[in-house]
Amino acid sequence: MNSKRGRIDRFLASRLQIPSRQAQQLIRQGEVLLNGTAATQVDIIINEFTRIECQGQLLQALEPAYWMLHKPAGVVSATTDAEQQTVLSLLPEIAQTQQLHIAGRLDKYTTGLLLLTNDSRWSEAIAQPSASKRKHYRVTLQNPLTEDYVNAFRDGFYFEFENITTAPAELTIVSDYVADVVLTEGKYHQIKRMFGRFRNPVVALHRYQIGQIELDDSLPEGQARVLTADEIASVG
Repeated sequence: MNSKRGRIDRFLASRLQIPSRQAQQLIRQGEVLLNGTAATQVDIIINEFTRIECQGQLLQALEPAYWMLHKPAGVVSATTDAEQQTVLSLLPEIAQTQQLHIAGRLDKYTTGLLLLTNDSRWSEAIAQPSASKRKHYRVTLQNPLTEDYVNAFRDGFYFEFENITTAPAELTIVSDYVADVVLTEGKYHQIKRMFGRFRNPVVALHRYQIGQIELDDSLPEGQARVLTADEIASVG
């Protein structure tokens, strides 16, 4: 069991495959250490980063980890895949042991900023549709852009299949065939579908910023680095 949040007695019962009463007895006997201190209550709430020892056996010792990856095209946003290369395979060996998950996926052929962590609360904060977690994309189109796109993206698009209207999005025309788009949500293939309303295929899609975290200009495609303390703290 990889704990997120839950009672220590339930964690022990599941992890050690013992009855709940036996787990509670171990706690009351002082046999369970949480972050180096003996647990005193059976209902203490733990999370995935609580260091847990029982009778000298280390049961959990996961440290928080936060990574930035410059995702190349052709790699899937998954931790495992039987047939295709995954973004996790691009990370340094140390990251392979950190139980990482992806905070905001990109489709196979989209490039740019991808964040990975083992901190579920941190990744959930990224997913919240708030102004501080805006996602920035550079989009290259097959056909020229006009000012009509700006208004349409601001007004939102109705997607019949899901019966939803997209939240207002910012579109800035960079050149005839290139635009910057800022979203506060992440519907399925949202950007491609919005441009599809203009029958204008997306040639290339690149994410360069999430909230206050910008893709490191010095990070080559396929490479990753640990986030700085300021970058981590910006998500909250």
